[in-house]
Amino acid sequence: MRRVIYAWDYIEWGGAQIHFLALIRESRKTFETVVVLPEETDEQFLGFLDAEGIRYETFKGHIDAKPRSSIIAKIRRHWIRQKSEYAMLRKIEEVGIDAVVHTDMLPGQSLLSLVWLCLRTNVFITLHNALPQVPKWRWAIWKLKFGVISQFDNFHVYCTNKHAAAYFSRLFSKRVADDIKITYDSINPVEIDTARDAGFDRTEILERLGIPTNKFVVLAVGQFVDRKGRWTFLEAAKKVVSQNSDVIFVWVSPFLPAGHDVKRVESFGLDDSLYLVRSDVIGTTRQDILRFFRVADLFVLPSYIEGVPIALLEAMAMGLPSISTNVYGIPEAIINEKTGLLIEAGDSEALAAAISRLFSDKALRNRIAREGREHATQNFDERVAARSAVDGYNEALAADK
Repeated sequence: MRRVIYAWDYIEWGGAQIHFLALIRESRKTFETVVVLPEETDEQFLGFLDAEGIRYETFKGHIDAKPRSSIIAKIRRHWIRQKSEYAMLRKIEEVGIDAVVHTDMLPGQSLLSLVWLCLRTNVFITLHNALPQVPKWRWAIWKLKFGVISQFDNFHVYCTNKHAAAYFSRLFSKRVADDIKITYDSINPVEIDTARDAGFDRTEILERLGIPTNKFVVLAVGQFVDRKGRWTFLEAAKKVVSQNSDVIFVWVSPFLPAGHDVKRVESFGLDDSLYLVRSDVIGTTRQDILRFFRVADLFVLPSYIEGVPIALLEAMAMGLPSISTNVYGIPEAIINEKTGLLIEAGDSEALAAAISRLFSDKALRNRIAREGREHATQNFDERVAARSAVDGYNEALAADK
């Protein structure tokens, strides 16, 4: 049986890893699969791999994903990236390159690593969202790097939404651009239905976490970082709570804020109206996380940069009315006023108004919850996306013969 290796060099986990899990489930039917990832990867995600019996191999080192402003800090971050990618490539070689390596490295940052892989095997990358606007000189450098990797016939690109595909088509050669496949970020309908049908005691779960049981719960799920709109979320929460004490806000994340971020969170004065919860406190399995969606009355994700967030799709599929932002791939999931409500990124006033509107209008909540669930389950089935990805592997291997 030929081997597919899925590899990345960062320790945070989120929608990208859940997306890869969907691909792995399908590829295991045809290929031996191995995940290569850093030693310090969050234990909860490693638990997800263990629960499904997915083999993984670790390497020492990982990239520094935090934004840096000074030249020295940026140089240091670049050096750390080079070292971590080298360690990852060595581990991939140790595992044994056979059929396919699938990663999410960007040619603009990791051209040499991608070239090294392309000289040895079929390489697939998944790109989740368009990049922020950059000066013309940087775009020209990207265009050059994307053009270099496009010269390899065994290099292939998947995008998780149409917006990303349209954007990256401008950077790659025509051959690669024409070959880009959409493998949507998606949900597992079986997991969703199991979570919806499972026994569930909302009061017990909220009490265990110290969260009031008699409040209207606004939930966000995702990394508590700037690009997810965390400060917009808290600003809107402050506005809503000042007018209605029956509403509370919960954010579930693999990591909680530290240092200066803690002080900034406290500055909003939300006290007993805000609860930041580590996802591993909720449970160790994907089912635990999905069932937790049922404590909420409303889902909110005010992202600035996003493909199609899996947490948003899961909330919609679980039957939660949802609010998100009019950016990148999100409008492919939320059709405004139909499958959810859209606001502009960074507009806390609009977010607060949308939350208050849905709090007050149960009929609207029920309608967009129903239509949102139907849209998510019909258009974002991971089995379809994963099958398309694995078909791409097989097509690449057939072309080798």
